Amino acid sequence: MSFQNHNDRREAALAAKKAMLEKFKNKPQPEVDPKLAEERAAAAKAKEEKRVEAEKRRRERVELEKLERKLAAEAAAKAERERMARESAEAAKRRKKEAEQAEIRRFEEEARRDLLNASKRRAGRK
Repeated sequence: MSFQNHNDRREAALAAKKAMLEKFKNKPQPEVDPKLAEERAAAAKAKEEKRVEAEKRRRERVELEKLERKLAAEAAAKAERERMARESAEAAKRRKKEAEQAEIRRFEEEARRDLLNASKRRAGRK
């Protein structure tokens, strides 16, 4: 069987497809026992109910996990804010302490300088 061109190939493919569809359409339907059909329908219904219930449980679990992640993120953010506030307070205390120490050093240096100047004045008067 040799095909001359594309049209011949296409027609042959369409004919084969049509023959397959006709064969399927003309196939006799098997006799289905009504009792068996009811059992299958009941089994399918039970399976669908189980699937729906499982999907419901899955959605609830996903929602719960989502809520847990949100709460964890909020807790982490709160902890971070508390840490930042604590570090800020500690830094302020440290700056205040350093300023007080610098002021004490300045007063001590002034006192030393004044004592030195006073001793020089006394030494100069004698």
